[in-house]
Amino acid sequence: MMHLGLSVTYALALVTGALAVPSQQLDARQQPFKSTAITDHAEPWAIAFLPDNRILVTERRGNLRLVDPATKTKGTITGVPTVAYGGQGGLHDVALHPKYAENSIIYISYAESGSGGAGGAVARAKLTLNTSGGGALSGLEVIWRHTQRASGGLQFACRLLFGPDGALWISSGEINQMTPSQSMTGNLGKMIKLYDNGTAFAGNPFASQGAVQAQIWSLGHRNPLGIDWDAQGRLWEVEMGPMGGDELNLIEPGANYGWPLVSQGRHYDGRTIPAHSTRPEFAPPKAFWVPVISPAGLIIYKGDLFASWKGNAIITGLSSQSIVRVTITGDTAKEAQRISMGKRMRGIREAKDGAIWVIEDGASGRLLKLTPN
Repeated sequence: MMHLGLSVTYALALVTGALAVPSQQLDARQQPFKSTAITDHAEPWAIAFLPDNRILVTERRGNLRLVDPATKTKGTITGVPTVAYGGQGGLHDVALHPKYAENSIIYISYAESGSGGAGGAVARAKLTLNTSGGGALSGLEVIWRHTQRASGGLQFACRLLFGPDGALWISSGEINQMTPSQSMTGNLGKMIKLYDNGTAFAGNPFASQGAVQAQIWSLGHRNPLGIDWDAQGRLWEVEMGPMGGDELNLIEPGANYGWPLVSQGRHYDGRTIPAHSTRPEFAPPKAFWVPVISPAGLIIYKGDLFASWKGNAIITGLSSQSIVRVTITGDTAKEAQRISMGKRMRGIREAKDGAIWVIEDGASGRLLKLTPN
């Protein structure tokens, strides 16, 4: 299930179990940045920057918008496939092919209906822009799907990220089925590494075990909603826990992160889950939150505009209605600051000039540009 707006009062613990010093908490009047509203959207989920500085914004009901920040206008991209809208499902992420300037190919992730319910899918298509502020997708091809579907419309995740080696990464949620996260016969609850055409990347840790297993980089994930690289080329991930136990993880090849066998949270019906400390064979989180922050997006900040934030994890929070800044030192992490935004925060991206762009969740979610005060 999704987080249900649990208390924002919190204690952050490191994997040693020791409570961290509480972070600096800033209300809306103390925000360390100027927030400029660009456009508003119906249930926006993700953003991606085009080379001409315009922005693609996904809306969960299945709309793909083209935003011109200079004029604060938005158009529509047609040709998006039918999505399974409901619960947490719909149109999710959008990413540009590394050679987009040459091939105009973009990737989208979304929930789709089928036998047994809904599951996640990833497709690629050519984007052709018009002179009226919109465009169209053509030649759409589904390159990856969940191996299982379920009713309820929960925990699809399916964030998209291209790596330094050109690989396509997909953060695959477990659609609230729990046990498939530990099953190597399916791709739910996994970090997936593929070539740009959807085939398994050579050298993946389980490549010798079969076609499905060859996709998998790591397992034991619940609802991984944010992934990004740090300057050292390491992959970080944030995922929602159950009732408590949101996690920031450093992703390693072949590692098992333990869900649903271990967690720092509890089941929604109150049943306990063994803590990570009880099962050292599972990779523990570098930081976790009890109560939750409901992480919905992640960047590892690399720019110079917010100079003191360089190398930090910046996380958007839904129930916490905040932006959470986490310092990373080596392979340890600690929350340093929580900035109240007064709204449920969904997507986040860093622009090439170092500005941070975020989107609010909900029916009239705004696209915001954040720059230093």
